[in-house]
Amino acid sequence: MRRRVPVAVVGLLRFAARLCVCVLVWMSVPPGSADAAERSEVKRVLLLHSFGREFRPWSEYAASIKAELQQQSPWPLDIQEHGLLTARFNNPGPEAPFVDYLNSLYQSHSADIVLSVGAPAARFVQKYRQRLFPETPMVLTVVEQRLVNRVSLTDNDTVISVRNDFLAAFRNILQVLPETQTIAVVIGASALEKFWLEELKRELKPLENRVHIVYYGDLSFAEILKRASALPPHTVLFWGLMSIDGAGVSHEGDLALRSLHAVANAPIFSYQEPFFNGETVGGPMHSIAETSKKTVNAAIRILGGEKPGDIKFEPIEFAAPKYDWRELQRWGISESNLPPGSAVLFREPDILAQYRWQILLIASVILVQAGLISGLLNQRRRRRLAEVEARQRLAELAHVNRYSAAGELTTSIAHELNQPLGSILTNTETAELLLKETSPDIVEVREILADIRRDNQRASEVIRRLRSVLKKTPFEIRDIDLNDTVREAIGFVAALADRRGIALKFAAASGELRVKGDPVQLQQVILNLIINGMDAISEAEVRAGEVNVSTARLDQHAEIRIGDTGPGIVDGDMKKIFDPFFSTKPQGLGMGLAIARTIVEAHNGQISAVNQETGGALFIIRIPIARGRLASL
Repeated sequence: MRRRVPVAVVGLLRFAARLCVCVLVWMSVPPGSADAAERSEVKRVLLLHSFGREFRPWSEYAASIKAELQQQSPWPLDIQEHGLLTARFNNPGPEAPFVDYLNSLYQSHSADIVLSVGAPAARFVQKYRQRLFPETPMVLTVVEQRLVNRVSLTDNDTVISVRNDFLAAFRNILQVLPETQTIAVVIGASALEKFWLEELKRELKPLENRVHIVYYGDLSFAEILKRASALPPHTVLFWGLMSIDGAGVSHEGDLALRSLHAVANAPIFSYQEPFFNGETVGGPMHSIAETSKKTVNAAIRILGGEKPGDIKFEPIEFAAPKYDWRELQRWGISESNLPPGSAVLFREPDILAQYRWQILLIASVILVQAGLISGLLNQRRRRRLAEVEARQRLAELAHVNRYSAAGELTTSIAHELNQPLGSILTNTETAELLLKETSPDIVEVREILADIRRDNQRASEVIRRLRSVLKKTPFEIRDIDLNDTVREAIGFVAALADRRGIALKFAAASGELRVKGDPVQLQQVILNLIINGMDAISEAEVRAGEVNVSTARLDQHAEIRIGDTGPGIVDGDMKKIFDPFFSTKPQGLGMGLAIARTIVEAHNGQISAVNQETGGALFIIRIPIARGRLASL
């Protein structure tokens, strides 16, 4: 028969077994695992903004606190942010809906800590503590000490307060700008701003006999901008806060300050570091870094288990003054006026120090370029001297060539002179006979005298043309009509062509054909080519000899074509006819066509030669049309 074990004994055995299991499990867990488990727990942080997440200056403090907390926290964080928008209105609506909203979010999952930024947020969390966060520790930060509700503080609260020393801020202005006569205070009209307006008036009474202080608290922001753009000399603007202006209009963040800075004709000072961003001159102000450091220190200590009421901080004073170098330069503020120990930020480095290597590189490039330019200028000067010398040589050769051509034109010139001189002699003799009569015919005598004058002018023109061809002149470019130049050259050789029995024909282009050129040298080219054509016809003993000269406009060039009915140019000589000292004439020097090509190229033109299909040679000269004439085409 089996003996029954008492129930008490069974229970004791079960307890002993469970205890052994627990001991074994405890022994199997490595040291530090409990601490690791605690550190892996997510900490929920509620960050409450006073005026919205993007409203300076508190948004800058909140951003800095958030970044610093995430960097230093040994725990993973779940940071949730909310904005208390009702603080931005003169007549705020009921807060109950917002309270209900927060209650629904955190009723089942309460935050591990609440961080309020600014006085309105601190007032809110203290007011609704029992309903929303009865057991949650709180850090009330960025609260001016005068706005701390110490009656409602509990052992579960830590306060990070600041102290606004307006008297120190204004004395700094008077030290930096000792000639200041008026300080205009820009501040809004919300309940909080009205409070600070009264505090300013109270604190600044010691300066009443030193400077005139005006307050823009009751003005619309549009009126403030208007006044700020026309401030009298020795006036300074002091930026307080602008959430609601005197007209009841709300303003977002620091947009109002930027607008003020854009139109103000006076420097702007402030006591808040978040506004030290290109709009204000600077001075003593609250430090974002110091406030954030103390706030994060308190939060981590509280999350680590320390009692909030045991964490105490003295109110944070203004930090050492700092100034914006750009604003100092803009308003002509001397750095010698700044208080000892001041920091000057945003200073533009000396251009030599900032761009040292770039400047050295640029200087090296400039030196190299200067050397190259000097060499090029020297080369250009030498080239111009060479060109001048070449033109002088060309003029001398052309002059010699013209004398040579004049020898061939002697008969033509004599013929042209004989005609008017013979007419003058005949008319003179006739006039003498008429004058010997008893009653001379005066009308006929006048006609004879007119004929004599005409023949004299004709002879003078022949001599003028001859002198213009033979005279030794430098290369001279001017605006000429190419038709007239060619026509005058043909006049020289017309008698020579008649004597040789060669038909000389000229077809001029319609209208003027204006080019930039030296008429004497261009006529020399034309004479050379016409005489060469007549020589070729005479040597070949062509019965019906003919030289055709024509001018035409071809695109942007004036063209002269001189063709003859001679034997043409031998194919082997075609490439050499313009070379110096090459000639097909037994007594030729070989310089005529070489000089002609040089003269044409000096006119930026081209000369070429071809054999015509009907026989004979054809020379083509192209010279650019004058620019003024191109525009009118």
